Amino acid sequence: MSRTALTKITARRNRSRLRRATTAVASAGVAALVLAACGGSDGDSSPGHDGHGSKSPAASAPAEKGGHNAADVAFAKGMIPHHRQAVEMAGLAPSRAGSTEVKKLAGEIKKAQDPEIKTLSGWLTSWGEEVPAKGAMDHSAHGMGGMMTPEEMDELKKASGKAFDTAFMKMMIKHHEGAVTMAKTEKAKGAFPDAKKMADAIIKSQTAEITRMNGLLGKD
Repeated sequence: MSRTALTKITARRNRSRLRRATTAVASAGVAALVLAACGGSDGDSSPGHDGHGSKSPAASAPAEKGGHNAADVAFAKGMIPHHRQAVEMAGLAPSRAGSTEVKKLAGEIKKAQDPEIKTLSGWLTSWGEEVPAKGAMDHSAHGMGGMMTPEEMDELKKASGKAFDTAFMKMMIKHHEGAVTMAKTEKAKGAFPDAKKMADAIIKSQTAEITRMNGLLGKD
C-alpha cells in the first residue's frame, strides 16, 4: 500500500474517532441539562424558594426563633390601647399644663409611644390577629393595667394649670405602673424577640419616668 493511501485511511479513522467523541460530549451535556431541569421543577434549585431548604430544620430555625406565642399577642393587644390612652393624656398637656417640666414630659411620652403603637399594630397584622379598634378600646379596659376610667379622663380634660399638672402626673404614674407590669409579663412569658426587647425598653423608660414624676410631686 502506498504512503498516500495509508495517510488517507489514517485521516478517515481520526475523523471517525472525533465524531464519536463529539457525540459523547453532546449526549453528556443533554443529560446534565435534563437532570438540572428535573431538579429545578421540584424546587431543589429554584431561586425564590431556597430549594427544599424551607422544609429543612436549618432553614426553619430562624422562623422558629422569631415565632410568637399567645403572651406576645396579649401584650400587643393590651399595650396598644394602653399607649393610645397615654398619648391622649399627653396631648392635653400643651394647652392645659402649667409646668414646663410637665409639658416636656408629656411630649416625650407621646414621642416614644406613638411609634410603638404602629410597631405593635404591624406585629398583630403580620400574625393574622385583629388590631384593637380606635375609640372602643381606650376606655373599655379601664381599671386594667392602670388604665384611666372615662370619669378620670373627663376630670383631667377639665383641669388646667397646677391642678392639671398634679392630676396628670398622678394618673400617669398609675398608668406607667400598669404598663411596667404588662411588660414584665411579656418578658417572662413571651417568645417574640422584638416584643421582649420592646417590653424591656418600656420597663426601663417608664420606671425612670415614674421616678421623675414622683420627684416633681415632691415624693422623692
